[in-house]
Amino acid sequence: MELDQLRYFVAVSDTGNFTRAAERSHITQPSLSQQILNLEREVGHKLFHRLGRKAVLTEAGTTFLERARRILFEVDNATKELSDHPSLDRRITVGAVQTIMPYLLVPLIARCRERYPNLQVDAREDFRSDLVREVVEGDLDLAIVPLPVKDHRISIEPLLTEPLLLVVAKKHPFASRADINVNDLAEETFITMGDSSTLALQIREFFGDHNFVPKVGYRCAQVATLKLLVAMGLGISILPQVARQPEDRDTLTYLRLTGAALTRELVVIRHLQRYQSRGGEQFLTFLREHIRAGDIVTT
Repeated sequence: MELDQLRYFVAVSDTGNFTRAAERSHITQPSLSQQILNLEREVGHKLFHRLGRKAVLTEAGTTFLERARRILFEVDNATKELSDHPSLDRRITVGAVQTIMPYLLVPLIARCRERYPNLQVDAREDFRSDLVREVVEGDLDLAIVPLPVKDHRISIEPLLTEPLLLVVAKKHPFASRADINVNDLAEETFITMGDSSTLALQIREFFGDHNFVPKVGYRCAQVATLKLLVAMGLGISILPQVARQPEDRDTLTYLRLTGAALTRELVVIRHLQRYQSRGGEQFLTFLREHIRAGDIVTT
């Protein structure tokens, strides 16, 4: 039995398709299929039902999958542990959602390089569901995401609780008001992140609890685009406090909704079975220090 066979088996299980698994594994589909057949012969069981283009785990395949993942994780952990020497360069990969990456993670990485010059931090921006999957599959050492996260293979470390703020253009009538409640927003056009964004989902749930359906005029993939549209007076929005930047002062006003405790919980997620490298621990220590010091989140 070869490690590559286990990797191909896991890839087919994750994708449910031999062609996509081959693309992910960077080999041809016939070669991957042959390796899976060889693996099935060696273990003495059929691991997949071939249902047209779909590949569905058999009962034996389901049993074998958890062991295969564990073996691959142990090999990966052993490799990382052997290379994790204090005198060697270290490399970790961290992830964050779109409303965290530019405001919390990028500044932190820049500061981290000054303290740990031998630590190379690679960053990946994605949706929460994708980041959770990448942590589970071992592609990320850790990720910073909003709750909720539900996966028994993941460790969750609370990081901070931050308010979500109403953001309007500097010349908007709300900008000079002291009290704004949910009912005041009924006639406003909202500018939001796309439907896949965890922030957009949380805002929809919040308004649903208040029996209010916001009128959405624009959906954006990036916070920078959202801010630009708000500044132009095309609508209002809700953003996390961490997105509030000094350069916004000339064009935007951030406000708290009266009588509404609108917040989000940010956490660090890691795989429970993944070897935590010295570099990963250094980065986490650095992150915790800056959160405790309060110099990451703009107030």
